[in-house]
Amino acid sequence: MSSASSMVDWDLAGRTARRLVGPGPQTTREEAAAVVRELHEAAATAVSHVEALTGLHAVPGGPPPEVAVVDRPGWIDANTAGMAALLNPLVDALAARQETRPGPLATAIGSRATGVQAGGILAFLSSRVLGQYEVFGTGGRLLLVAPNIVDAERRLGVDPTDFRLWVCLHEVTHQLQFTAVPWLRGHLEGQVAEFVEATDLTPDVLRDRLRDVLRSIGDAVRGTEGGDDSGLMALIQDPAQRAVLDRVTAVMSLVEGHAEFVMDGVGPDVVPSVRTLRKRFAQRRKGRGPLDRVLRRLLGLEQKMKQYADGRVFVGGVVDLVGMEGFNRVWSGPETLPRIEELTDPARWVERVHGRPAIPA
Repeated sequence: MSSASSMVDWDLAGRTARRLVGPGPQTTREEAAAVVRELHEAAATAVSHVEALTGLHAVPGGPPPEVAVVDRPGWIDANTAGMAALLNPLVDALAARQETRPGPLATAIGSRATGVQAGGILAFLSSRVLGQYEVFGTGGRLLLVAPNIVDAERRLGVDPTDFRLWVCLHEVTHQLQFTAVPWLRGHLEGQVAEFVEATDLTPDVLRDRLRDVLRSIGDAVRGTEGGDDSGLMALIQDPAQRAVLDRVTAVMSLVEGHAEFVMDGVGPDVVPSVRTLRKRFAQRRKGRGPLDRVLRRLLGLEQKMKQYADGRVFVGGVVDLVGMEGFNRVWSGPETLPRIEELTDPARWVERVHGRPAIPA
């Protein structure tokens, strides 16, 4: 029977990425140890600031949050496991519907080719990502990629202590979103299951398409434009599937926009050089980080790019209209999450959820 491993050889992807990944910035052993220690301290410090600004608190009695300061290979290992955990249910569900299955030789060749491509992309990202909260895979861990944070602060010429806390504010916000709102992870997993239920693709078609898209992503992350931007969306014609992707896009816009709002909203009392950090970091990112670029290419969401970026505008707009307490109604349940069209019109969300016209607070 086909399995998730027939699409991507994740072991090979991880080995390929580890072989290709470049070394981090030069540091002494003492400097490296100090960075690890300060990042743990910054992550712990960030919690109280994020809670104070957002009004969110982790559910009492839940497992203590785990913070892992990792190097680039450590990030690769975590994301290889996470990507496999996300794709396995999709591919297994599709494989179960097949009446005929490919032979073992074709399966092995296809999965290895795709694994090498995925490994190249993971290697590239492993030198760019500063941190992330793991929703899938190990689940519940906050990862901080120490060499990339050091490399970024040196390139930007910013205060290291401020920058490390600023990065932690963003990632701790994600951590708090999923620990204070425990139904959110299950909701995202449910959307994946609903997507599978609505699709009639075969694993072979999906794998072949994925291979083409990975090749296009490889060009994109190396700075070579052109190629195929339609991504996996090219295979999705069913309105029900597109509706699911709209909902996922809206949720991801919300959580990313909320984190951006928080990391800037704490103000100079917490991060003295916050305005300088935002200005220089925005110039570095130029509005499109490597993870955004890969995800948009993978899913073919270039047309939704503005909606995805408008998460920060949505959060700020709602807070202006109903305050932070009123904004936090967004976490009440799936029905109060923003709809795709509300990202650019926060007043529509206020009117729908609060049941009254939106008047600035």
